[in-house]
Amino acid sequence: MRPDGRSPDALRPVTLEPGWQRQGDGSVLYRAGGTVVLCVASVEEGVKDFLRGRNQGWVTAEYLMHPRAGARRQNRDGFNGRSLSGRSHEIARLIGRSLRAAVDLGALGERTITLDCDVLEADGGTRTASITGAMVALVLALDGLARASKLPGRPLRTLVSAVSAGVYKHNPCLDLCYVEDRDAAMDLNLVATHDGAVVELQCTAEHAPVPRSTVDALVDLGVKGCAALGAVQRETLKSAGVDLARLQREPRG
Repeated sequence: MRPDGRSPDALRPVTLEPGWQRQGDGSVLYRAGGTVVLCVASVEEGVKDFLRGRNQGWVTAEYLMHPRAGARRQNRDGFNGRSLSGRSHEIARLIGRSLRAAVDLGALGERTITLDCDVLEADGGTRTASITGAMVALVLALDGLARASKLPGRPLRTLVSAVSAGVYKHNPCLDLCYVEDRDAAMDLNLVATHDGAVVELQCTAEHAPVPRSTVDALVDLGVKGCAALGAVQRETLKSAGVDLARLQREPRG
């Protein structure tokens, strides 16, 4: 039923390569099927004026598509006087919001961590891939700060990941590729923790209204997908030598 033969509740094959970009404070090359995103974290001392003096940090993101990420070349955002597209701005804000939900900004100190998410190849789910990969890059940067004894506290609340779901050929399906996304009757993007707490939900019926029961089925698929992606994130960080217990806040009784 699906173009690549997956079952409706199956993710595309996912791989994360930490340390892919040598210059970054944390980096990962994230692959989900045919979608490939490079996520790089950069740590800068200091914060914007609106946060100065509040003894807290900031996490933000930028998102861009490589001109040949798709089947045809597109003009590069922000090049030769061309402004960033509204889509790039919207996705960058989504990534930033999602990552800030995972971090105690007060435990960062007055510093800014920027996540650059560059889509090298696009086959659906580029925003969700950016969030999932950027979370790992962010933790790698936090681990570097902890090893250098630069953190005033333990800033990591949780890990977040993101995945798409949609109604393709009348069936709820997880982790849509481009063809499925293009033809979906409803498209949903979910950002959640590994234990099912929802950070953000984007959901749109593309044609006719969709029953609430179908939306619930898509959310259930997304929660299941985020739990699986969280396990991949944790395994990747473990293989990179990151001890999450050194970064995570003590549970409150």
